[in-house]
Amino acid sequence: MNAIPDWRNIRNGWEIPTESYSDQPYVVKTNDGAWLCAVTTGAGHEGASGQHVVSLRSTDSGRTWSSPVDVEPAFGPEASYAVMLEVPEGYPNAGRVYIFYNHNTDNLRQVLADRDAYPDGFCRRVDSQGHYVFKVSDDYGRSWSQERYDITMRTMAIDRENPYQGELKYFWNVGRPFIHDGAAYCSLYKVGGFGEGFFTSNEGVLLKSDNLLTEPDPAKIVWETLPDGEIGLRTPPGGGPVAAEHSYVVLSDGSFCAVYRSIDGYPVEAYSRDGGHTWSVPQYRRYAGHGAQRGRLMKHPRAANFHWRLENGKYLYWFHNHGGRFIREHPQRRSMAYDDRNPVWLCGGVEADSPEGGAGCAVIRWSQPEVGLYDDDPYVRMSYPDLVEEDGEVYVTETQKDLARVHRIDRRLLEALWNQFDVNDVAREGLILELPETGSAMPAIAAMLKLPAFLERDRDRADYGTRDLRRGMSVDVWFRLNTLNAGQILLDNRTANGQGFCLQITDRGTIELLLNDGRTENRWDCDPGMLQVDQAHHLVAIVDGGPKIISFVVDGIFNDGGEFRQFGWGRYSPNLRGVNGSPVQAVGKGADDMEILRIGPALDGQILSVRIYDRYLLTSEAIGNYRAGLSL
Repeated sequence: MNAIPDWRNIRNGWEIPTESYSDQPYVVKTNDGAWLCAVTTGAGHEGASGQHVVSLRSTDSGRTWSSPVDVEPAFGPEASYAVMLEVPEGYPNAGRVYIFYNHNTDNLRQVLADRDAYPDGFCRRVDSQGHYVFKVSDDYGRSWSQERYDITMRTMAIDRENPYQGELKYFWNVGRPFIHDGAAYCSLYKVGGFGEGFFTSNEGVLLKSDNLLTEPDPAKIVWETLPDGEIGLRTPPGGGPVAAEHSYVVLSDGSFCAVYRSIDGYPVEAYSRDGGHTWSVPQYRRYAGHGAQRGRLMKHPRAANFHWRLENGKYLYWFHNHGGRFIREHPQRRSMAYDDRNPVWLCGGVEADSPEGGAGCAVIRWSQPEVGLYDDDPYVRMSYPDLVEEDGEVYVTETQKDLARVHRIDRRLLEALWNQFDVNDVAREGLILELPETGSAMPAIAAMLKLPAFLERDRDRADYGTRDLRRGMSVDVWFRLNTLNAGQILLDNRTANGQGFCLQITDRGTIELLLNDGRTENRWDCDPGMLQVDQAHHLVAIVDGGPKIISFVVDGIFNDGGEFRQFGWGRYSPNLRGVNGSPVQAVGKGADDMEILRIGPALDGQILSVRIYDRYLLTSEAIGNYRAGLSL
């Protein structure tokens, strides 16, 4: 049984054993049925001397792992950021595993860097330069070749502009290799220099080999650098200098889609229709719109954002759901944009015809987001995931740089994401109040079941400490407002001393959810500009007791802060015990498990429908409630 009653909490995952530092736990399923994981590890912190690459095997879907095998030893030059590719059945080299990684072969101890960040002009972290190399394993990762093979890469403009004019190249990679039309592709991110925020500029390229899958002699493998020309995949026109950590998927029509990070506050994507030789003009990634109309911009900081194509032909996207102009316009955006990688948010993707390319030219439509994984410590930064499918289950790996884990993703969440484009029914699980009742008018006061406690005393502990139940609630309301004047109250269950919850209008013309347990008070509101007078609106306020997050979905739109704030979702106090309000006895009725809800007690407008849930709703469920419409 999990120690924490929420599968999304990363501490419920299965640890991948490493040394002190732990990065990029990437997995391939080998032809003998095992999982083979490559990890960059070391006794020190990231970038420290002794950083090296190891591999481990698991035969029980990541629950336990074999002892690590050195791909490179800890006493050698830095070896870092490994990714793997196994040759599939049907090729002469079937079962051979290639592992690609950075190697400081020349054992440089410093490189030239910008003096604004390095006063003496030298950066002494040397794990992102040198040689891009690979080794091979013909026993599914139980051992690796003694020989290390260099990958040749074409010198491009960003290389010639570095302090060594391309004679020494700066680079690294975190992206999964892939196979298309009999060729192997490995991603790489070229670096322009070292300075504030470590990398001063990046762009992405692909290293393509036409003979890796068939050539028995690794020394004879030939490489080509894509795209054609002098520059790689960058940010959109007018964007910032950072375009890195490209993640690639191959669509059903053979197109490539890349997504990557920036310091602009948004993730970037581009498509190639010719095997990576040329690419569409990069654009910031968007949610699916209606029909051919593109949707809202997604938000994302300077963190890995990966996408994967699953066996069912659908897609999953990992990102962090905040940023926008609040990162792009920040004077320290190169460094502050690394923060806030907790929680992880997931979107589901399905293929559609491109509005630009027409039928037969595919793009990916992305759903609105759901919380995927989180840690109770909001400063913990989880990243660099990989995805594995096994027996119909989906697993992801992640790391906080000192601990790597495997997590099984609840299939219900995945199905909700993929079905979000079509869902149009009302969620019934956990529904404790629905008004008006059939054939009745909306009452001014209603009795409802008490909402669950969020925390309780743990009587198994000698100190009577806290048991976090990870419970939440959701408030779903249809309404029409005559004005947006502040102070109007839509729903209220509070006692005379303020304990309970209410929905009220703020002085920003938004609706705010207020939560009070008599000891602590919390509040968060929907995004400005979502509400109009004399118009029926649907609002769902979601209190998620796992990551302690309040989010809003208004008229089927997840509120991400837009141009108003960096975060559309907000955290509430982990010490909030619950939001039980006025008991039924206060109006002369019985039943200890009931409490009062006041409906529109101070409102210039009309409450049309109310639903209260004793759990958090998924974003997808809130959208379904909206699409189901208003029945009067």
